[in-house]
Amino acid sequence: MKREIIITADGSSTIHIPEWNEQYHSKHGAIQEAYHVFIKQGLHYYNEETWNQSDEISILEIGFGTGLNAFITLLEAEKLKHPMHYVGVEAYPVSAEEILQLNYVKQLQAERETIRFDKIHKMSWENKHEVSPYFSLTKKQKLFKEIEDKAVFDIIYFDAFGARVQPELWTEDIFLKMYNALKKDGVLVTYSAKGSVRRAMQAVGFIVERLPGPPGKREMLRGIKKDN
Repeated sequence: MKREIIITADGSSTIHIPEWNEQYHSKHGAIQEAYHVFIKQGLHYYNEETWNQSDEISILEIGFGTGLNAFITLLEAEKLKHPMHYVGVEAYPVSAEEILQLNYVKQLQAERETIRFDKIHKMSWENKHEVSPYFSLTKKQKLFKEIEDKAVFDIIYFDAFGARVQPELWTEDIFLKMYNALKKDGVLVTYSAKGSVRRAMQAVGFIVERLPGPPGKREMLRGIKKDN
């Protein structure tokens, strides 16, 4: 399937799939979307509401893709000076040639972190690696339906391709796996606000909030797991 690098509205790059008319990130701004959905409404919310500062924060990303969400989470871990372990699941990894065309380091004015951005992409899959004193990463190449973790994660970044092109990734079966993978009071955030997605999340036990969306989207969803 053909893929091409495009520049989104905030100047940051993403990968476009012409056959699906779908992007890895919002065409209204890849970096803006990532910060609004996953950092502000996910990591920062968890930090303010639940975080026990003696504990490592454990994050699961559904759709590792370009590594943008992992990289900005690393930057946040450095700011907070608190350890985070990040697990990125991706069935079809982005190629090294595509990674070279992404401009996230420049757009984030994070040139001092270039080595760590490169390390995120060059490290081996299936093994845990220390990227910085506050950020470790495990990349897993597998289908989302193969996730069987139980009460492991504090936060899930649910960043799969949209339900329009891959509806099988937004079902009750998948969200039950997400629910089971979270610890009590764990948080799942996603850019989607579709009614069918909200109902699927609620059906498996999430308490779901509709929140203001990133540029180009009116709303997004956040789910909280309140039981064990």
